[in-house]
Parts: sequence; structure tokens; C-alpha cells
Amino acid sequence: MDYHVEKSMLSGTIEIPPSKSHTHRALLFALLAKGRSTIQKYLDSPDSAVMLKTIQALGAKVEASGGTLTIEGVGSALHSPDDVINAGNSGIVLRFVGALAALIPTYTVITGDQSIRTRRPVKPLLDALKQLDVFAESMRGNGLAPIILRGPFRGGTCTLEGQDSQPISALLVASSFASKPTTIHVHSPGEKPWIDLTLHWLDFLGLPYENHDYVRYEIPGGQTIKPFTYTVPGDFSSLAFPVAAALITQSEITIENVDRNDVQGDKKLLKALETMGAEFAEEGRTLHVKKGGPLKGHVFDINDFIDAITILAVVGCYAEGETVMTNASIARKKECDRIHAITTELKKMGAD
Repeated sequence: MDYHVEKSMLSGTIEIPPSKSHTHRALLFALLAKGRSTIQKYLDSPDSAVMLKTIQALGAKVEASGGTLTIEGVGSALHSPDDVINAGNSGIVLRFVGALAALIPTYTVITGDQSIRTRRPVKPLLDALKQLDVFAESMRGNGLAPIILRGPFRGGTCTLEGQDSQPISALLVASSFASKPTTIHVHSPGEKPWIDLTLHWLDFLGLPYENHDYVRYEIPGGQTIKPFTYTVPGDFSSLAFPVAAALITQSEITIENVDRNDVQGDKKLLKALETMGAEFAEEGRTLHVKKGGPLKGHVFDINDFIDAITILAVVGCYAEGETVMTNASIARKKECDRIHAITTELKKMGAD
């Protein structure tokens, strides 16, 4: 299907969708709580559907009513899945559920779509789990899905590279429910705001841990969590697109469901845009994008809000001078090579 877009001005009010990162963590922890949890305003998306199907395969019972989910969790006594778990296109499902599968004393197989099977490395997680005496193998021996795992996970000590935050977050969650304490050593930690997001959830649920400057974590294990009620906040990754559209068209719009106090890393995009000259006004959870002066290029370390790299590249095309994004190599290992994709497409439109 072809779309024809004409130069125009924007106006009006929109509400950004709920956060994918919070939705997925809420679903996983609802599975791990013993009893009925309620999740309000969750993100209804293909990735969320995959996660919902997955937690049901692990024993959860799910009821949906409007924008609310009621989930009957099983605690740490996860069920052995009857079939292969298909992560679809979700790296979170692949890695987080891969770590949780270590709690199950029988075999679990996890696969995914072509992107997951060819582009999304899971070797750092598998190697860490092996150090913890968990059976964890890539079935083709290439560090990619399909993977096969078998617990039990009894705690211990492991070391892994920290460029990608997901394996670390996955281990932080699973280690809380291992039978004994776990120590996680991390080389070259990156994507720290996404670790903070997971630690925020541990705090919210009363799960103890020690964070030693992101290079060592101590998790006591043997924990339980009570059922909870949670309302998913707005998604800062989604916020980026209407904000960018307003800025490059010199338009004024209003965006609702924006909580700048939330821990999502991508909220740093707003600060980056303010550095370039963007003007925003806030009223509670409402953000007004103002018609400001010309944007100016800047140098940004993008690692803490890596999902915003593509949209910041677009905005940089409309700024005076150069916009430079550093520390971005992890963007090449997402569902596609995001750096190659955005540079290729922008060059087609005349960008330098």
C-alpha cells in the first residue's frame, strides 16, 4: 500500500499508548505472584499478545475486560509448557522467559520469528545461565533461538557483558526466585535506564537486591510476591513520533498521558530536544509542544535512550548544523540494524 504525505501543519490533542516495557514486566510479575493481580491500561499489541500467551503456557490464568487484565499467578512454581514457546518478534519474551525457564526442572524450548532466529543474540544469557548450573543451549549452536533450557536454578555467581540490558534484567527477575542467593557481575554496563526500569519493579514489589554501580548485583533469592494492582503509564518511545512531527512542522499540539517522573529511559529524548531548542509546557500529565525557534544540532550519547535513535536522526535533518549520536552500536542488534535502516532511508530523501 502506498501513502502520499503532503506538507502540513498539525494541531489538536492526542493520548499516547501505554508503555510496552512496563506492560511486559507487569505481565511477568503477575505470573510470578501467587494470586490475582490486576493490570489496567495495558498495551494491547502483538508483542503483548505473545507475552500473554506465554505466561498462560507457564500456568497463569488470564481474564480480559476492556483495557484491564486480571491474572491469576502461580508464584515461582511455573508450569512446564506443553509446547514450544514462540516469542514472535519479541526480544523481551525471548530473554526474560528464557531466564524464567531456568526455574522449571523440565525442558523448555523457546523460538521466534526469522528476526529472532537470525538477528537477536541470546548467547550472553545462555552463558550466564550455564555458569549458574542451568542447562541452557542454542539448538543450532550459534547463540540464537531456538534455545532449550532446564532448571532448577539454585543461585550462584555469573559474569556477562552488559551492552544489552535485557539479559541482565532477565537474570535480576529470575534470581529473585532462585532457591539460593545469586551474584551477577557485569562488564561494560550499558542501557542503564532499562536496568533502572527493572529495579523499579523489584522495589515496587518489595523484592530485595543490592546494586553496586551496575557492575555487580546481589540478589538473595527465595522470594515471594503478593498480587498487585498496576496502571501502565504512557510510552515514551511512542511519544517521540508526534513530538518530532510537531517540531519539524513548526506546529503546536497537546499530548496526554505523559509522566516525566516515570523511569523509562526514552523520556531523555525530551531533554535532548530541549537542548536543541524545542519548547514544552507541562500541566500534570499533559505535555504541550510549543512552536519555538529553529532547532540546533548537538552531540548526544544515545545509549540511555537508544530506542529514540531513529526519530532523533529525523529531527536532526531539520536542525541547523550537525547532530551526532554516539555510543549507539547496540542499535545494530535490535529487530533490524536500526542505524543502517535509518541512514539508508534518509539518504533516499536527500539527507546528509
